[in-house]
Amino acid sequence: MENKQSEYRICKRCIMDTSDPDIVFNENGVCNHCLEYDEKVDSIWKPGKKGREELEQIVNQIKEEQKNQEYDAVIGLSGGVDSSYLAYIAVKEFNLRLLAIHVDGGWNSELAVKNIENIVSKLGIDLYTEVIDWEEMRELQVSFLKSSVANQDVPQDHAFFAALYRKAIEHGLRHVLSGGNYATESIMPFEWAYNAMDLTHLKAIHKKFGSIKLKTYPTVNFYDYYFKFPYLKKMTVTRPLNYWPYNKQEAIETLEKEVGFRYYGGKHFESRFTKWQQLQFRPDKFGYDERRAYLSSLVLSNQMSRQEALDELENFEYPKEVRKEDAEYVQKKLNLSSEEFERILAKPPKTFRDYPSEYGLFQKKEKFKELMGNLGIKFKGK
Repeated sequence: MENKQSEYRICKRCIMDTSDPDIVFNENGVCNHCLEYDEKVDSIWKPGKKGREELEQIVNQIKEEQKNQEYDAVIGLSGGVDSSYLAYIAVKEFNLRLLAIHVDGGWNSELAVKNIENIVSKLGIDLYTEVIDWEEMRELQVSFLKSSVANQDVPQDHAFFAALYRKAIEHGLRHVLSGGNYATESIMPFEWAYNAMDLTHLKAIHKKFGSIKLKTYPTVNFYDYYFKFPYLKKMTVTRPLNYWPYNKQEAIETLEKEVGFRYYGGKHFESRFTKWQQLQFRPDKFGYDERRAYLSSLVLSNQMSRQEALDELENFEYPKEVRKEDAEYVQKKLNLSSEEFERILAKPPKTFRDYPSEYGLFQKKEKFKELMGNLGIKFKGK
């Protein structure tokens, strides 16, 4: 593999390019993301008969364990494609009794809210909505903006997972179904989206830039997330879409037909803040387009051609008036003056390394996970 290049290069197989500072290419011009996909895909994504059989075994085990309980499993429901389609097949294909948890961080689009209402109504799923205290969420969002790190979704994502696990434990549910999947999410450069589960990182940024105490904001620490929950509480996290011939466009069409789903135009655009982050904050401050990773994932899983991915990037329309409207929505929602908002956005970019974190612990966890795998032992954490 060649070292990082000072000149612009783009992968000859997917559409990842040197906007990823850690990208490397082999002698054929193929990037490390593609090579890693080839190395891992067969062990992670099993879209054929074998995967279906494995998933049926998992589902049967869950049903047996939960037969005397009200629910079989808990599912996080965002109103996005992945979690919505997971809910659909969990009910329609496997007749699982689900408790859906939706965590409202204050940024839901109207489409996301309507999608959730349609899904739980049409599928007969019980729904619990956890509403995060807006003043605390706003405080964290502003703190992260002031920090100038790339992953501005940390305050939302951390709260989503922490609240989901907390509610699962409160309801005595050990089984969590996740919409995460390798078919559409195999690529995400490390420098683009540092781990949202790093509580030390979150608290450090809040301490430096925040001013109010976080009293109700849900959190989860490293040891609880990776060891207490899976080993002491015996919680399991299953990603059913990794055992399924998951095709994003087919999933959208099925959801539109069966539950009145409406697509919102982009990966994670069910959050208005995430849409702004992807289309404005990251391109303007860091010079990369996150959609490259998502589209490249679809290229690798044969859901679109490389040229189709390039065309989608080039032909994507983001009218100036919509761009302005999105930015003003975020600014006003965060209760910032236009001058302060622009001043914060003009600060030079930083990385997570500029703030305290548990990066070392996460690295040790990965080595521990690899060691267990070499010994034939499945690591129960993430």
